[in-house]
Amino acid sequence: MNDQTSVRILELLASKICHDLISPVGAVANGVEILEELGPEDAEDVVSLISFSATQANAKLKTLRMAYGLGGSDESIKPADVHTTFEDFIAGEKRLSQDWDAHADLGVERPTGFPKLLLCAMLLATEALPKGGVISVDPETENTIVIKATGENANFREGFVHALEHKTPDTDIDPKLVHAYITGLLAKTYGFTVDVSEEQESFILLRLTIPNVS
Repeated sequence: MNDQTSVRILELLASKICHDLISPVGAVANGVEILEELGPEDAEDVVSLISFSATQANAKLKTLRMAYGLGGSDESIKPADVHTTFEDFIAGEKRLSQDWDAHADLGVERPTGFPKLLLCAMLLATEALPKGGVISVDPETENTIVIKATGENANFREGFVHALEHKTPDTDIDPKLVHAYITGLLAKTYGFTVDVSEEQESFILLRLTIPNVS
């Protein structure tokens, strides 16, 4: 990856982050403007809107920080922390839910990058559910975890898997594909692999393979 390509990917990632945050942050700003125009007697509903939007913005910030920030690589972050972060992230999405035991033994050690890659894989799974659905996480082998996305018409958009596998030309990556591309890059950097192992009409399986911890 040359410097020009690196800058372009950074710009695309910044565009995605801003896109994810602009709606709740914008709603807070709009709520404040409305609140200034209304009298105190009409403020209750607006304050509720502002509170909800601020909570959503905070949840998205925490999720994006864990997924893309350096802190997300800390092996002290537990699966339960990932579960909580993801739960807050999807709280405003009535069509999405998760169903897995955050305190169960996933059967793997937690090397550097584990929480980041687990969360990134779960975020990948949400993109396979255009009509909503359920995300689950289960151990498969000693060093493999399966993330399952179950829902009507479960499917990744065109080019998504190729972006994850870095088979897509860098010039063809756009904001809708950049998370898949970055996930593949993070997996390679930390020694993990993330594969789309099975695609059916009602579900998709992602397999997260963890490097051996010596």
